[in-house]
Amino acid sequence: MPRITLVEFNGTGHTIDAESGKTLMLNAIENGIPGIDADCGGACACGTCHVFLDPQWLAAAGESNPLEDAMLAMRPDREGRSRLSCQIEVTDAMEGMVVRMPEYQM
Repeated sequence: MPRITLVEFNGTGHTIDAESGKTLMLNAIENGIPGIDADCGGACACGTCHVFLDPQWLAAAGESNPLEDAMLAMRPDREGRSRLSCQIEVTDAMEGMVVRMPEYQM
């Protein structure tokens, strides 16, 4: 179980023991992390689980797919390190990962 820290926009950090094989979004929801709305339940259909990965974790999270890119394109706050947490499968290689959340989900 890798330990992953999710940081709210206001700077409040939440470190969780994430379960490998589950998505980052599901791990966040199961641990009651505020700031991940996940309105579509992880179907990559809404963009309300948007996160920013610290640059050193981009490779560990894998590449985004065209559907994820389409959802992220609707976000005015999208950056090069933007991802949807529903599309990131947690692996043991993510031990120590830091993820930042946007000011709001939409």
